[in-house]
Formats: sequence, structure tokens, C-alpha cells
Amino acid sequence: MILVTGGAGYIGSHTCVALLQAGYEVLVLDNFCNSKPESLQRVSVITGKSVVLVQGDVRDRSVLREVFKQYVIDGVIHFAGLKAVGESMEQPLRYYDNNVSGSVILAEVMAEFGINMLVFSSSATVYGDPASLPIREDFPLGATNPYGGSKLMVEQIYTDLAQSDGVWRIALLRYFNPVGAHLSGTIGEDPSGIPNNLMPYISQVAVGRREQLTVFGNDYPTVDGTGVRDYIHVMDLAEGHVKALAWLQNQVGVHVFNLGTGHGYSVLEMVKAFEFASGRPVKYQIAPRRAGDIAEVYADSLKAERELGWKAERDIKDMCRDTWNWQKQNPLGYVD
Repeated sequence: MILVTGGAGYIGSHTCVALLQAGYEVLVLDNFCNSKPESLQRVSVITGKSVVLVQGDVRDRSVLREVFKQYVIDGVIHFAGLKAVGESMEQPLRYYDNNVSGSVILAEVMAEFGINMLVFSSSATVYGDPASLPIREDFPLGATNPYGGSKLMVEQIYTDLAQSDGVWRIALLRYFNPVGAHLSGTIGEDPSGIPNNLMPYISQVAVGRREQLTVFGNDYPTVDGTGVRDYIHVMDLAEGHVKALAWLQNQVGVHVFNLGTGHGYSVLEMVKAFEFASGRPVKYQIAPRRAGDIAEVYADSLKAERELGWKAERDIKDMCRDTWNWQKQNPLGYVD
């Protein structure tokens, strides 16, 4: 059985689908601070298999101990954490407590119970502003905000842990920009309040929930002046976690992998692709650049292809089609 912390969230729920379809049993620990139990009920509808759910916080040692006592856990995929860059600038202590303390407590309780296989949800934000592109795993690290800082700290903690004790098998997965939804439109991204990420904002404008998109900066040295990012379909990302888990069965130590497509799209390219997929106009306005934003980011994911046998298979049309399918079926997201 695989323990998935934060498994009711956007990436977590899609990874639960991929795990169940690959034949794993899944136990989710989630405190629902940024997710809803409905997502896991829908995971069961998609797969025809049930997920064991424990409501609790990854920082709660007693809850974790109870989970490891009650169930035979073979490995852990650790998603649980806060993830908004802007919010992290306003509430750094909350981010370090949740993301760093939670990750330390999880590893301590895993060690108590002799569980040593761990896949960690990291982020391309650990690269800061890269000197060149595409970004490889051996590039210098340096986060520019507390969210990225918390991911970088946990990577360092888990690296030190693996070096101190040779039994640990850890994969640090640095994702680029997850978008899209399950092909069925049954599960997808359901942000609380105003979306922090581009794709859900675009889709909420298209479905009529938001009046218009604000595009921050159109004077970058890119194809059309707007920022370029490496958008990866969430199901490709989910399948990357399953590949990493299988690969760790025969490995020890700590291993880092980028999960991206290796290709960047600009904000306006995403807008146009979404308009084509949805048949709806997406109204937008241009605003000044945001402090800290960078022009262009995309991954070199050849290491994951070479070692994990993983490669992103879905393109921008799939990303936009599946996002729209989710959004039109669920205009208000998961409604209680």
C-alpha cells in the first residue's frame, strides 16, 4: 500500500488514479485545507477502486503513527504542503512550518516504522532565475520566495537523511507547470478563491466565472513579449510518480528528476490554444510585470526519460481540451 499525503489535492488526486490503475493500493492522508473529499470519491468512480482516507495533518505525529500501525505501508508519495508563491511572501512562517516541519515529522515517523521509500513533490522554483535554458538537474539552486525556499530546504533535509543512512530510497521530483485534468473531466484543478495559476484562471474566464485575465508584462524577450513556461499535463505528471516509485524499488540514495515537456509556451499562446479548444473567447488585459517574474523557463527532462522510462506524452491541445472538459462539467469546481 502507498501512503499519499495531500492525496485529495489537484496533483495528488490524479496520482491516486494513476497508482490505482497501476495496481497499487492507496491510502490518502489529507487535512483538506486546500482540497475536498469529493475528489477522492470521484477517483473511485474513475477507477472502480476505493481509496482509504484518513483525515489528518502530516505534522500530527500521533495520526501518522496510527496510520503506520494500522496499515502495511510500502512507500510514501509526499504532496502535502502549501503552494502559493504570493501567499508565501506574506506568510513565510506558515509555509516553513507546514512544508518543512511536516516533511521532517513524516520522515521521522517513517524511520520509526522502518519505511524508507519516499517520492517528494518538489518544484522548478528551486532553480530561481536560471542562467541558461533548458534547465538541467545539475543547475545551481536558489529560490526567490519562501514557497521555493521551503521546497529547497526539504530537498536538502532529505538529501542529508539519505547520506546519513544508506537504507533510504528517495526521489525528488521537480515539476514545472502542471495543467489539464483527467480525460473524463471528472477530476481537475479546483483552486480556492482567485486562482494563482494561469490555466485555471483562463478556464474560469472562459466559463464566465471571471471577467478577464490579467497578463503581467508583454515586454519580455519572448515570442510575443509574454512570459514563457513549461506546461505539463497533470496525468503525465501523475504517471511520472508511478514510474519513480517503481524505479526506487531497486535503488538506494537520493535522486533528482525534472518533470516537464522540454518546451515552453507563452501566456498568449496558452490563451489562443484555450480559445480554440473551448470555442469561447478569453478576454484579457495587459498589466505591468510582477516583481520576481522571469521571462522564460523550461525543462530538460532527458534524465527522467533515460532512467525512469518516463516522457511527457500529452501536448498543448490535450492540456486545453481536458481543462475545458473539466471546467464545463464543473463550472464551480467540486461543489459540496
